[in-house]
Amino acid sequence: MKKTLIVVAHPNIENSVVNQRWINELKKYPDQFTVHELYKAYPDGRINIESEQRLVEQHESLVLQFPIYWFNCPPMLKQWLDEVFLYGWAYGSTGDKVKNKKMAVAVTAGIGLADYMTNGRYKFTLEEVLRPFEITIKYVGAEYIPHFAFYGAEHNPSKEVINENAEAYVKYLARLTCSEPATNN
Repeated sequence: MKKTLIVVAHPNIENSVVNQRWINELKKYPDQFTVHELYKAYPDGRINIESEQRLVEQHESLVLQFPIYWFNCPPMLKQWLDEVFLYGWAYGSTGDKVKNKKMAVAVTAGIGLADYMTNGRYKFTLEEVLRPFEITIKYVGAEYIPHFAFYGAEHNPSKEVINENAEAYVKYLARLTCSEPATNN
């Protein structure tokens, strides 16, 4: 069975509505998804590099899940990328551990989709904001899958909208392994 590792980086997951809902939906499919919450795994900020590398190696594909945080990722995810994606492991002449893996980012944005338009409030699309992740993924030889997003998280979205989005997230992730998630009956 092909399995996807979801690396969740949310510094305040207890107060997150959308990221928590995504995690709960993913946990319905333990045979397909491993949910790995960085801030819970490393409350002291000291990442076990070898353990993280083994975890990545054990999975067919990888998703970085996080809230947009000052138009970037939360600090622990940046630290994780810096410390885990090392020369000789992730890239370089002998670094091939993520080569050809499918990789994606799944993000929650506090502001609405209209704000992430070239004519919107911030003048940049979410694709442009996430470009460093796309470049990083391609740099290590992985296959970049365009992002998945929830827009308007800070505008008190309805439970129905959040639930529909969580279900759509699982369907999106099924593309990474080219298999549909098992029904949860």
